[in-house]
Amino acid sequence: MSTIAPVADNLTHVLDSAKSGALATLMSRFADYRQMARPRIMIMSAAAVLSGFVLASPIVMSWPVVFIAIVGICCLVAASSVLNQVLEAVTDKQMNRTSDRPVASGRISRIEGAAFGIVASAIGASLLWVFVNHTTSIAAFCTMLTYVLLYTPLKRISSLCTTVGAVPGAMPPVLGWLAAGGEFGLEALALFAVFFVWQFPHFLAIGWIYRDDYERAGLKMLPSFSDNGVRTGWIALSYALAFVPVSCLPRIAGLAGPGYMSAALVLSLGYLWLTVRFVMDRTNVRARHLMVGSLICLPVLLLCLVGDYLRLVS
Repeated sequence: MSTIAPVADNLTHVLDSAKSGALATLMSRFADYRQMARPRIMIMSAAAVLSGFVLASPIVMSWPVVFIAIVGICCLVAASSVLNQVLEAVTDKQMNRTSDRPVASGRISRIEGAAFGIVASAIGASLLWVFVNHTTSIAAFCTMLTYVLLYTPLKRISSLCTTVGAVPGAMPPVLGWLAAGGEFGLEALALFAVFFVWQFPHFLAIGWIYRDDYERAGLKMLPSFSDNGVRTGWIALSYALAFVPVSCLPRIAGLAGPGYMSAALVLSLGYLWLTVRFVMDRTNVRARHLMVGSLICLPVLLLCLVGDYLRLVS
């Protein structure tokens, strides 16, 4: 008995250690997959999809359909991020802000990352095809392909990548609109335009903050790296000016009333003011203020739009 007891205790300890190690590995793997999927972008996309769905819905909304639409579209958003990181593993490794990404750091192999992205895209497209409608499935899948196959490689070639990347970035509210059975008419075009134009000052501010990283990796995220941000600032200002009338398009399209119009003017003029400050003083601090302001502007604008729409239909 004196011999068996220590052996049994050692065996129990080994099994407990093995279980703890396996659990730690599983949790670490889950954290890597979560990081690759970029949940913050998924949350923003889900909010935009829900907004588009509500705006295109009759008074009684189908919650099961909107839930499946959000899950399916978010799967494709995650697939876009994952496959982007697989294709950009080498350049990600050269930048401080992305060097710790799972594929770039080697914690996840490119094959495993690609498999994860492909499976996520297949699940998302299938859910939309079977439970929502074919139009949404095709549009969402093409949006993902645009991000992965056009925007991602173009980042190494031309600063036009920002324009191309703004197209899939503007699609979530349109996909929500289509998921509810809406057609791609003036209303959907207004939602697309708001999201499309909003992105440019936002992305250019991010590009300016991380300009050293992008230049070191050879990514053409800014119109110029050698003019102290003059061209970057003026392009951001042009889009911020355009955003003032564009933000009012949902009112013109009949999606909202004068309450939204007032909110859109206040928010878009605030966005313009932050952009002017960045143009006049092209520092990382001003760029960060612009970036944060943009992340406040769009969600509040969406809340005002949906709230005003619900008031009109109630």
